[in-house]
Amino acid sequence: MSDASVDNIEQTKQAADAFRRDFLGVQEQVGRAVVGQRETVEDLLTCLFAGGHALLEGVPGIGKTLLVRTISQAVDLSFGRVQFTPDLMPADITGTTIVDEIEDESGHVRRGFRFQPGPIFANIVLADEINRATPKTQSALLEAMQEHSVTIGGVTGATHELPKPFFVLATQNPVEQEGTYPLPEAQLDRFFFKLRVGYASREEMGRIVELTTGSEEAKIEKVLDGEQLLAHQQLVRRVPVSAHVQDYAIRCVLATHPSGELSDGRFATPMVSRFVQLGASPRAAQALMLAGKCRALLDGRATVSIEDIQRAALPALRHRIMLNFEASAEQVDADAVVRNIVETLPRDAQ
Repeated sequence: MSDASVDNIEQTKQAADAFRRDFLGVQEQVGRAVVGQRETVEDLLTCLFAGGHALLEGVPGIGKTLLVRTISQAVDLSFGRVQFTPDLMPADITGTTIVDEIEDESGHVRRGFRFQPGPIFANIVLADEINRATPKTQSALLEAMQEHSVTIGGVTGATHELPKPFFVLATQNPVEQEGTYPLPEAQLDRFFFKLRVGYASREEMGRIVELTTGSEEAKIEKVLDGEQLLAHQQLVRRVPVSAHVQDYAIRCVLATHPSGELSDGRFATPMVSRFVQLGASPRAAQALMLAGKCRALLDGRATVSIEDIQRAALPALRHRIMLNFEASAEQVDADAVVRNIVETLPRDAQ
């Protein structure tokens, strides 16, 4: 083995060690303010280190907003928050062009147009209660989430690049539906993971009460900056994946497709064929692969396993499956369908 090869292996090992150290470091800092929710925190950080957006769903008061804010404190990135309401306009998110006095090179002051950036021009953007805004306002996030840029002024307008790294961490309340607008499938598909935040246990509730009613405040320390995070994202993409693991991830996605005009339903389970109207898109396979790579790095392994893909299946697929009327009538949710796929899908290609 050449000296250059040895150096590359050593550099990769050091990068992997730094990845684990920073991932666990951020997780530790978040644990100082957020009690419990270990799996949710780990999945949310997976989105962060894989370069994806996350949608957190849960009833009010269980710490969704606190979780996002704490992560922004543990990572040295700019933070913007948008409280979504029915009267929120797209320009309130992306920004707008205003008339202002501009001084030219010769020192003369004249009136001109100046772009005033909105709160989306931050590294981490908290879209709080995203389903309370109208579809027109929700669509303002589509270009930003996919292209990492916004266009102001329509067809003839200017395109403004968003800072890197860029994450949208959105929250929504699944219970109170009055005055809300369900997210369109096109926007749901842009979220890397959809995470469900549950209630705290008896012991966790006691710790929450101590933290929130006492005089001591949780002190969150910065663990890494944007440049380091971008390097970790590049490292995630370099993790090798064997052909049979990649094929398993692809079959997981194809298994969500019932037989019809768009698919022959070859991999669909009987449950999928009965209850699913539309299956997951190729973005789901991308999310499974990147999440699996992130898990492999975190566990100190050199390649992705099928168990890594299975671990990521629920948060990566649950929001990308459209159920039919029969599923609603039988009270079958997307989580049950995904679990059925994971439990029945053969590990080896047929």
